[in-house]
Amino acid sequence: MSFTRNPEKYLRYLIPPVLFGTERTKRILSAGPIEPPKRINAATTHITAYDYNERGLEEYELKTIEETFAFKDNGRVTWVNVDGLRTADVEAICAHYEVHPLITEDILSMSHRPKMDEVNGVLFCLLNMLYFNDKHGGVESEQISLVLGKDFVLTFQEDPERDVLNPLRERLRQQNSKIRQRTSDYLCYTMLDLIVDSYFTVMEKVGERIEALEEDVIRRSNTVVLARLNQLRKELIILKRNIAPVRDLIANIIRSESDLLEESTTKYFKDVHDHIVQAYDLSDNYRDVMLTMQDLYFNNVNMKTNEAMKVIAIVTCLLAPATVIGGIFGMNFDVIPTAHNEWGFFVAVALMLLIPLGMLVVFKRRGWF
Repeated sequence: MSFTRNPEKYLRYLIPPVLFGTERTKRILSAGPIEPPKRINAATTHITAYDYNERGLEEYELKTIEETFAFKDNGRVTWVNVDGLRTADVEAICAHYEVHPLITEDILSMSHRPKMDEVNGVLFCLLNMLYFNDKHGGVESEQISLVLGKDFVLTFQEDPERDVLNPLRERLRQQNSKIRQRTSDYLCYTMLDLIVDSYFTVMEKVGERIEALEEDVIRRSNTVVLARLNQLRKELIILKRNIAPVRDLIANIIRSESDLLEESTTKYFKDVHDHIVQAYDLSDNYRDVMLTMQDLYFNNVNMKTNEAMKVIAIVTCLLAPATVIGGIFGMNFDVIPTAHNEWGFFVAVALMLLIPLGMLVVFKRRGWF
């Protein structure tokens, strides 16, 4: 009945490309600078602005990109968030806020390596937010661009449905929020801190999958377990590809001598750096565990093969005496001892049974099974 209701659950194991996730491999290896993927303008754009100081916060839902121009140099700190990227909108807001065209190009890029740049008095950070898809058991990424300027932070996201910055919005709404007492560099730090902390949530999910897979590898080493092992190895590649460059990104911010970064904020970026180093080390630990499980899988397969070969060898040895005796008495000679004796048949059968029993005793004493 369950097969009739949900045939895909079972049929997908019959198709090797689906079982081993070769399409996932193709997506992982397809990102490269030679032929960058072309961005398609988003169907809808969601623009929000949070304009604040220590005395209050104003939230705005904006319909056009031109409405964001009024927040520049208004004497307050402003966070403008653009969900869903369109080339014309990104170029317009970057031109108004005097963002270098090279940074604009990076914002519109896809599958770019996380990086940090400082051009024309603007500090730019590009990295990925990570999510774990419980349905498909995979790690998903979304590119986010942060532009830090004098009293403003611009963020550009691809997916308007989700991000990891909701805790920041809640903190801004609090009356005595520490963020509203500080400058825009502290706002940028808070964003990076939330993004890095979300990596641990994703890694915890992956860790749970690795733990469950380890038990399956020990109990049953079959093709399905090998496919899951292969899939998790690919997810770890995605994790490491996104986490490793962020370590350098935060380190570059700490080493930066930009006027946008107050000395008192540097220690907070050092804390983020400690977190990303910890996440990187944890991803290395996951990789080591996966390599160990892979060796364990092949050891189990080899052990099962050896057990099967041992059983076959023992059975062959036990049947050898009967084969020899039967072959001797089956020869076409006139003179064979006990061949014409009335007890000859029973003697041959007894030998065929007693010799294997004696061999079993010897094998048991030697610990062969």
